[in-house]
Amino acid sequence: MLLLTLLVLAQHPERRAVVYTTAESTSLRLTATDTLLFRPSGGEPTSEGKVYVFVDPRKTFQAMIGIGGALTDAAAETFAKLPAARQDEVITAYYSSNRGIGYTLGRTNINSCDFSSASYTYVTEGDSALTSFSIAPDLRYKIPLIKRAMAASGNRLKLFASPWSPPAFMKDNNDMLHGGHLRPEYAHSWARYYTKFIEYYRRAGVPVWGITIQNEPMATQTWESCIYQASDERDFLKNHLGPAMTRAGLRDVNVMVWDHNRDLIIERALAIFDDSAAAKYAWGIAFHWYEDWSGGTQMYGNVALVSRLWPAKHILFTEGTPANFDSTGYGRWSLGEAYGRSMINDFNSGAEGWTDWNILLDERGGPNHVGNFCFAPIHADTRSGALIYTNSYYYIGHFSKFIHPGARRILAAPSRSMLLTTAFVNPDGTVAVVVMNPTSKGGDYSLTVGSTSVQISTRPHSIQTVVF
Repeated sequence: MLLLTLLVLAQHPERRAVVYTTAESTSLRLTATDTLLFRPSGGEPTSEGKVYVFVDPRKTFQAMIGIGGALTDAAAETFAKLPAARQDEVITAYYSSNRGIGYTLGRTNINSCDFSSASYTYVTEGDSALTSFSIAPDLRYKIPLIKRAMAASGNRLKLFASPWSPPAFMKDNNDMLHGGHLRPEYAHSWARYYTKFIEYYRRAGVPVWGITIQNEPMATQTWESCIYQASDERDFLKNHLGPAMTRAGLRDVNVMVWDHNRDLIIERALAIFDDSAAAKYAWGIAFHWYEDWSGGTQMYGNVALVSRLWPAKHILFTEGTPANFDSTGYGRWSLGEAYGRSMINDFNSGAEGWTDWNILLDERGGPNHVGNFCFAPIHADTRSGALIYTNSYYYIGHFSKFIHPGARRILAAPSRSMLLTTAFVNPDGTVAVVVMNPTSKGGDYSLTVGSTSVQISTRPHSIQTVVF
């Protein structure tokens, strides 16, 4: 398909490029703004005075697994409060490949998380034998939402699950909240807990594609949390979880380590991937974007190092939300730009998939049982039934709608720092080039593929997807 794409461009230089645009201070939202023709550019000298985006489909990198968001308790409870027509709208907006933005990846929580209305587990307190195991808390809201999303995606949705905390009795602080550690005597029981979750979900008609070992294992939070140093996670994986998954016949479920920020991802990869007894159970590594809590900026280069040093391991972005909730901030343009900047840099660093946090939250940025309210791409006013789309929805859509599972990242490089870009060639041979302009200045750029090019105008604070 890659060679065919280049051959078509070479033999038919008037191939059309459709440009989709979302831009600040306009009504453009994933809007088809131009249909342009590639022209031969071989005889025209390159100029330092012009801006270029160079694309070469022959230079390929990682394959795309999918793009999506988290189907949490909060999303499901908010969804359940909507009128039927608004529920249909949300499902279509996210999971329809034609009328929506085509999500194909999802995350959910094992036991409760902060975005649950209360803390809960699947066993009665003290039941280390897990004889009381039941997913009843998930059957009312969360599993019905997941099944609707699966169906709307044409059953393409890959679901992975993450625990925020073991049950309180399994931890040394006897509390699901406030960090703490897994007690060594419960490691075997906690490992079996994952396998039971997967088996019970499968019986409920929800296949689980993957799991992470622990959400944010270095963070002591006021909500559900549990601390694993790198050696703790390594030893739990190789001595307990990996063997438990094997015994249960679940080696087809992809186990991801870390599931925390880019800042310490290298230490975790060194500890686990360089230990052959642990690494054989680890499909890959997951990461979040919150390392700027310390006052720095995003450490994209650390992800690129993992990709370079352990090319056989997979890399997945599993959570990001751009800001604490503010009901006056729905129109804040920085929300979407946070997604665009991260997605472009993470894909260019080797990430194979990208998962947003909650797909839907209410008019308070919840529900959240510890008051940790935040933004989602779509909010529902549960009092009126109205839906509010932030620009985050459209920024994510510039990737998820046009870059499909199985697509290969290809070379894409801008000549000026005002533009950020990444590109993929889809399994059907179509190419999607995402170009983001996070600056206050617009201008033209030449998108150049081989000996052909097309001239495109970029608006201030905008994102475009060029499809050809």
